[in-house]
Amino acid sequence: MNIQWIGFVAARYISRGRRNSPSPVLAVLGIATGVLALIVIIAVMNGFQLGFIESILEISSYHMRVERFPPENTALVEERLSSLPGVLAVSPFREFQGLMRGRRSGQQAVVVRGIGDDTPEKDRGFGSRVVIEAGSFDLSKDRYILLGAELARRLQVRLGEEVTLFSVAGIFGGGQEPEDQENAAPAEPFIVQGIFRTGFYEYDISWAFINIESAASVSDGELSLGVKLANRWEDRRAMELAARALAGIPGQGECRVTSWRDYNRAFFGALRTEKLFMFILVGLIFIVVGLNIFQAQRRAVLERREEIGLFRAVGASDRAVRLVFVWDGVIIGLAGALSGLVLGLLTAFHISAFFTVLEGMVNLFIRLLNFISRLFGGGEAGEFAVFSPATFYIKEIPSRVIAREVVLIFMFGFLSALLAAWFASGKISKIKPAEVLRYE
Repeated sequence: MNIQWIGFVAARYISRGRRNSPSPVLAVLGIATGVLALIVIIAVMNGFQLGFIESILEISSYHMRVERFPPENTALVEERLSSLPGVLAVSPFREFQGLMRGRRSGQQAVVVRGIGDDTPEKDRGFGSRVVIEAGSFDLSKDRYILLGAELARRLQVRLGEEVTLFSVAGIFGGGQEPEDQENAAPAEPFIVQGIFRTGFYEYDISWAFINIESAASVSDGELSLGVKLANRWEDRRAMELAARALAGIPGQGECRVTSWRDYNRAFFGALRTEKLFMFILVGLIFIVVGLNIFQAQRRAVLERREEIGLFRAVGASDRAVRLVFVWDGVIIGLAGALSGLVLGLLTAFHISAFFTVLEGMVNLFIRLLNFISRLFGGGEAGEFAVFSPATFYIKEIPSRVIAREVVLIFMFGFLSALLAAWFASGKISKIKPAEVLRYE
């Protein structure tokens, strides 16, 4: 079958348009809009979600945790874990919950983690996420403490000032007194040596770091080891290797090795569901565009019955004539998906500049309205911001483009046009050349 004439006829149909039918340009614009919107929305959602996930894994849960091992074997356990393939860092820590008070304000429930002074050097991921805004990452002395930026603001404390910390046997909300003071350890004074920010509000408002030896004296929190892997998706294999490596250590029978998936299963599951539903909702654009293309192609088949009959009369097969209209769908799908892909990637990789331009255009319009309002003695509207710092806890809009998702979105856009054209051209086989050309 010679396909050259098929492509020629399909291109002519696209370029000339169809009688009494919407222009194919509208179908191309619809697919391009869907691809553009879905790429940008998913990229921004990836930026937020992966930022949260990485903050949790790098700061809080680690990729693996090793717990309930004899404290006297800590050095041996750490050495064996560090020698495993794919392990980047092994960091001992103690964690407990408590209440913290500043001199000028009330109190706040906090999560206190005791770590080594060399943790940022050993664990590069942790060091990159915990950014010191004031002071330094110095836990060399027993009574030094690092506070989250929002926690320091809540307690109204600055560098060099003193906070009071005591461990509590239980979790209490911010500003509440413990119900049973007998369960609380004696209050311990600490000097604020640094103020950090992670970009994750939960950590910045309720986390503090102290020396691991200080944590042992303040609370009876269990000594644990946090393990970072080169590839967090290989945690199952790493857990098996860790279990084998620790098998010969005395008293390791009660030792427990857990993965980041176990600690954050509900949270990560909620993020995955949120992303899936967003994908489906925005993807409805392709269904709407596909239905429009389907209706337009069916109308085109009816309008060109005479031409179809002529093609059949000169020897063209049903399949060849059908491919003429399918090629229309291929051209529309490729043109729309490719243009949406290019514009979507440009926007996703320059999302901050995009929102800056958008905010500038809206604020220009607001200033024009304010000028008109002043002429008539009316009030004025304030400046517009898509992600206002007063509402959103972000400094810039994150964006992460994942290649396989981009390919999937592109294929959705292309296949919506292709399948619509394929099903719409199905009636061609029912057209009889003799009946169509009888009165021509």
